[in-house]
Amino acid sequence: MKENSFITLGIGIRMDKFEVAKAKAVSRLENRNGIGTLGERVLHLTMKFYFEPDEDYHEVAVGIGRYVADIANDDGIIEIQTRNFSALRAKLEAFLEAGHRVTVVHPMHATKWLSWVDPKTGETSPKRKSPKAGSLARFADELVRVRPLLGHPKLSFAVVFCDMEEYRYLNGWSHDKKRGSSRMDRVPVALREVLWFREAGDFVGLIPEGIRGSAFTSADFAKAAKCSRKLAQSALTVLREVGVIEKIGVEKRYHLYRVIKEGS
Repeated sequence: MKENSFITLGIGIRMDKFEVAKAKAVSRLENRNGIGTLGERVLHLTMKFYFEPDEDYHEVAVGIGRYVADIANDDGIIEIQTRNFSALRAKLEAFLEAGHRVTVVHPMHATKWLSWVDPKTGETSPKRKSPKAGSLARFADELVRVRPLLGHPKLSFAVVFCDMEEYRYLNGWSHDKKRGSSRMDRVPVALREVLWFREAGDFVGLIPEGIRGSAFTSADFAKAAKCSRKLAQSALTVLREVGVIEKIGVEKRYHLYRVIKEGS
């Protein structure tokens, strides 16, 4: 799949590919019903324009039941999934069974700024930087939802880390209306990195570097990855599924693992 940092718009005019994609997405949505009306549309549409600038290849019926691909071009099918891989599983199964190459693009925040929106007045608070950084362990937690498909030779994943601005409604159940609130939209402001998971060895990248060279437990993984034990367990489930790690024993009531396939 081709990836270029810049695209040529005309003689002597070159622009950052991500900035062009974002500008197209924002313009398209502003010309419809306004940003945020259907939730996460800016992020989703930016990814579509980034991975395929030509709209002729967007929302393509591929002749498999009721399913429509986000993108279908010479590289195969590309699905943009911002969350909840469970909702994608049946669609992926249908595409793969029909012999299509499929890439799932999963955008995540590298750095996030948060603003709160009053649903009655529309007033928006000044943005504040969130202390929560994006995590590959959270990506692994989504992969568990499509576990039976992991390792399929025609299925790949791309994790796109972006700096984002997130807007949430003040409609939660807590006193300050923040807990249990609903998300209005996420707007990507800068692309930081695209990580590809095309074959088993690529999944070694889910393991924190500090523990790759020795045996480790789920507790070691959680500490090194700065994530919860639940997310660590999800990552270990994925890593065992694709054949990257194996159990080698028990240490202090924890299963002990080691890497058996090096990264590519």
